[in-house]
Amino acid sequence: MGAFVMSKRFNGEYKFAFTSRKGKTIFSSPGYELRFECEEAIEKLKSNLVDASYSRHKAAAGKYFFKLTIDEELTVTSRKYSTELRLQKGIDEVNQSAASAEILDFTQNDIVFG
Repeated sequence: MGAFVMSKRFNGEYKFAFTSRKGKTIFSSPGYELRFECEEAIEKLKSNLVDASYSRHKAAAGKYFFKLTIDEELTVTSRKYSTELRLQKGIDEVNQSAASAEILDFTQNDIVFG
């Protein structure tokens, strides 16, 4: 089962990433100014996943990635994959476990391991 991991960027914006059950990041979000906006984006994605559309792309370096949109609005961008098969496995992981994934909040602690 995957998980949504909320954290803060160095510029103070909030973001989330969806990670696989093995801990690999599948996609990450754009930045959000407020924490509740980030939480709302996760909930919107989880509840509207059946209506989501995936567009597949190939980067200039030859790697593959996807963009997930809901209601014609770009929601997230995936990490780069070395093959189209791995890209499809990433999409399958999102479809299988994102709707029921838990949310892990690491926005409060800047230093997790002292």
